[in-house]
Amino acid sequence: MKYYYGTERRGPYFEGWYLKHQGDEGELAVIPAFHQQKDGGRNASIQVITRKESRMFSFPAHAFQAWPDLFQVRVGDNWFSRDGVKLSLTAEDFSLEGELRYGPFAQLEEDIMGPFRHLPGMQCVHGVLSMGHRVDGMVSINGSTALFSNGLGYVETDRGRSFPREYLWTQCIWRDRQKVSLMLSVAHIPLPVGGFTGCICEIRFAGRAYRLATYHGVKVKRWSEQGAVLVQGPLRLAVDLVEQAARPLQAPTAGAMTRTIHESLCATVRYRFWDGDSLLFDHTDSRASFEYAGEEKKKGRRTGTS
Repeated sequence: MKYYYGTERRGPYFEGWYLKHQGDEGELAVIPAFHQQKDGGRNASIQVITRKESRMFSFPAHAFQAWPDLFQVRVGDNWFSRDGVKLSLTAEDFSLEGELRYGPFAQLEEDIMGPFRHLPGMQCVHGVLSMGHRVDGMVSINGSTALFSNGLGYVETDRGRSFPREYLWTQCIWRDRQKVSLMLSVAHIPLPVGGFTGCICEIRFAGRAYRLATYHGVKVKRWSEQGAVLVQGPLRLAVDLVEQAARPLQAPTAGAMTRTIHESLCATVRYRFWDGDSLLFDHTDSRASFEYAGEEKKKGRRTGTS
């Protein structure tokens, strides 16, 4: 099987995968990643997020392997693929051990980035590998066992040079007579001169896939650390943060993990989605992922009703 240590790219670069799991006995997200700095220095990492805390484990570059033609990543003794994950992470005051198995991935019908994936100079390219799949298995976190039986999972990926200077991201998956899955990202997209606000959003509901995106003409009526309102033709999405418990994570700047951001793995968020005058769902979830990074002074600058 062909594999590579990182990439053959020159200059600053990062590539990472976000894998979220939720079950009756807990929640867990893990983020394996590879980083290449301006000076050519390379290393790898795994970040762990639970409801209560976040941790980062650093690895030398040679501990990282990724297969170029499929999703399969190894960092030290930890494996990540479409089949599941195998985890073995230990620090002085933290441990994570176990295996989780995945059901078939719910893939997108088309690339979430659309034509923007090919925009020259994009500092960060996003991808969604699975909008929702089954999770089974068991992990031990600091000696406490969490069983995942018919749980839910979600996987996405990012690669590029840096995270956007200002962005909002949220993801949620739930069962309410049927499985519903949602992801939304709004971000400042820099250009050689100026920039613009870009938006990507996928919603799976009642057997349909809804795509709201800048390249489909979506209008971002409001976005801030409190949520967002999107309108695209007859479709309207309102996202409102109710409560969060943000944990620190490290994010890439010019390939190096030198920026601290904060993510809530289990925020309480209200999601409302309309098609014309029909309210398709009004759901408040205490297991929503929510992350905002940027200028706090922006609060209230963009206005709109929800």
